[in-house]
Amino acid sequence: MTHEAAIGRCRSLIEDSLGWGDAASWTNEDFETLSERLFEATGVRLSVSTLKRVWGKVKYDSSPTMATLNTLARYAGFEGWRDFLKSESTPPVPEAQVPPPAMQVREIESRPKPARRSYTTRIIILSVTIIAVVSLLSARLDHHRSAVIGPPRFEARRTSEQLPNSVVFDYDATSFYPHSVMIQQSWDPKRRESVAIDGRQHTSLYYKPGYFRAKLVVDSEIKMQTDVFIPSGGWKGIVDKEPIPIYLKAGEIRQDSGVLGVSSGKLSEKLGTSVFSGKWTDFCNIREFPGISGEQFSLEATVRNTSTVEECLCRKVQIIILGKVSAIVIPLCDKGCISDIGLFPGSKGINGKDHDLSAFGCDFSQWQRVRCTVDHGQFGIQLNGKTIFEEEKVPSIGDIVGVRVDFEGTGMIRQLELHGGPADAPAVKSQVGQNPAAGQSINLLMLP
Repeated sequence: MTHEAAIGRCRSLIEDSLGWGDAASWTNEDFETLSERLFEATGVRLSVSTLKRVWGKVKYDSSPTMATLNTLARYAGFEGWRDFLKSESTPPVPEAQVPPPAMQVREIESRPKPARRSYTTRIIILSVTIIAVVSLLSARLDHHRSAVIGPPRFEARRTSEQLPNSVVFDYDATSFYPHSVMIQQSWDPKRRESVAIDGRQHTSLYYKPGYFRAKLVVDSEIKMQTDVFIPSGGWKGIVDKEPIPIYLKAGEIRQDSGVLGVSSGKLSEKLGTSVFSGKWTDFCNIREFPGISGEQFSLEATVRNTSTVEECLCRKVQIIILGKVSAIVIPLCDKGCISDIGLFPGSKGINGKDHDLSAFGCDFSQWQRVRCTVDHGQFGIQLNGKTIFEEEKVPSIGDIVGVRVDFEGTGMIRQLELHGGPADAPAVKSQVGQNPAAGQSINLLMLP
């Protein structure tokens, strides 16, 4: 098979799986959708222009790169481009050689002609024997399949109440007759691990707390999902470093007067550098709050990124409210960096590249007071007493299971309260350790 023919065959497999009809009629929106599906399945994003070149929509003299071909092959259900070529280049089984007709006649004429009755009897005996053997083998195969292949299964259980935490996945994907099986830790396709197609268990290590929706991916398609809840066991300070994060001691994150934060000296010591751009420090308290519903609550926070501009150029902050269904992400940053942030109200993200998020720009020489309210679909954000964002019909993030405040570089949290019930209801302080009822609030900084 030529290189061009192989690419055409791979295109055909992808077109068949999509079921969008003739690719000649695909629109730009179709190629955008394909780009997103490729990213979800493989973790690699191919641009619309690249896909159009592969499909011949745009004239291009060069061949696709190996990275592009590997991505397309993986989406088509193969390990990569070489695996795809290998499957396509398997030589056909040669037909049995048949002697020329003249030779057949001579051989037949040279053989003694058996009696008609004997020939008929042999045919009947042979037919009965074949039917019996096939029936027996079929019965044994059906019994074997029913004994080995059960219903699909995908469940998870954590092994500890501490961090880090290993999760045991019990899975069975054999009923899908898969070519490949992967387990994805969370929403992020980069967190995929290959597992045995006929396996039953796989363990995965989680370094960070949170509420994750793990996925069973069969032949690049998400078949099943299961929830994984990793609590933090109180306040946990985590320096985000690849491949393994750094945990901060309780004494390293508690400041005077109950303030939560980390100093530049301590962070520099942990990272081995005094430049923090792109380096994140997370303060997490992941636990359930049974008395506070994601349908109606408010959160108040007073925060400040304490890095200097020399230590961290944009000094970003993210306030994250975690729910069992989704999350709310509120960004703050230096006023000149609003192009590089994104707001997530619990459903569709809002990118600073194509939306004006200048209201989220801050002067971090001062404390910043943030208030987020959710009231049966009505969503609002206030910054220093001024409403900077409102939206209607926002879906609930589900039961609240934790709060995170992330700082690019260093930062401090002076106030963090979670309030249940209507936004205008009087707050009633809940005792630490008790579950709040509707209308009560928790001072999160007082939690262990």
